Amino acid sequence: MPARVSEAFVLQTWPFREGDLIVSFLTRDFGKLRGVARRARRPKSGFGSGLERLSHIRMSYFQRENRELVNIDSCEILHSQFALLNDFASACALDFFAEVSEQLLPAAEPNEKYFRLITAVLDDLRSGTNAWRAVTYFSLWAVKLAGLLPELHACLGCGLWLEANHAYFTRHRAGLYCRDCRHALDLRGAWELQPASRAIAEEILHTPIAQLSDRPWSQTTAADLRRFLAQQMESQIERKLITFPVLEAAAHGAQAEGPLCAL
Repeated sequence: MPARVSEAFVLQTWPFREGDLIVSFLTRDFGKLRGVARRARRPKSGFGSGLERLSHIRMSYFQRENRELVNIDSCEILHSQFALLNDFASACALDFFAEVSEQLLPAAEPNEKYFRLITAVLDDLRSGTNAWRAVTYFSLWAVKLAGLLPELHACLGCGLWLEANHAYFTRHRAGLYCRDCRHALDLRGAWELQPASRAIAEEILHTPIAQLSDRPWSQTTAADLRRFLAQQMESQIERKLITFPVLEAAAHGAQAEGPLCAL
């Protein structure tokens, strides 16, 4: 089969055999694929730093019939995220983007919108903007594009319009609930999704990231929204996200046990 050349983002790598790597990568035209990069872990590898997490590359590969893994021939770096590692929150954001993409995206299903989402949030991070804007924007759109975003305007229990009312969410339930339904359903330990955070979500759904309102972003900005979105992701993948608690602790300078890329 002739070699394919695709624009791609590297999501995750695993050691394979002596000196090889298995690489999970998101292509613009064929979706998420996995392949083997021969001798990629050897000192004089021709791949260089092209297989680092979320490197934006042009990859050459080919796939034999009835083989799940493609054979990766070479890659050319278009954008490296190396400079972002100087900021702890941005480095944690990269890990979060990679883990969510690896877990949520099905194999070999083209998703041009998701590819453009990754491109937009990485461009925003490289522009020097606070990492929390990119993280919040990515989280909402990742859930939206995966078909997991519930109604944010109405109570799932009674249908009450929530615009000016309290809204609550809890783990293992997809939507939002009004105060009365929270008590009627005995949703103990529920968190509130503040009206300000719901307004941010509405803006994100209708505005490119570079054109969002000029507001001061910090870890506390829309933190309840990010928790809500992370729970939607975790319900779908049926496990806890490793990087989410590390990311949310980044503002306090907390250090995770072990390497950040412990996926």
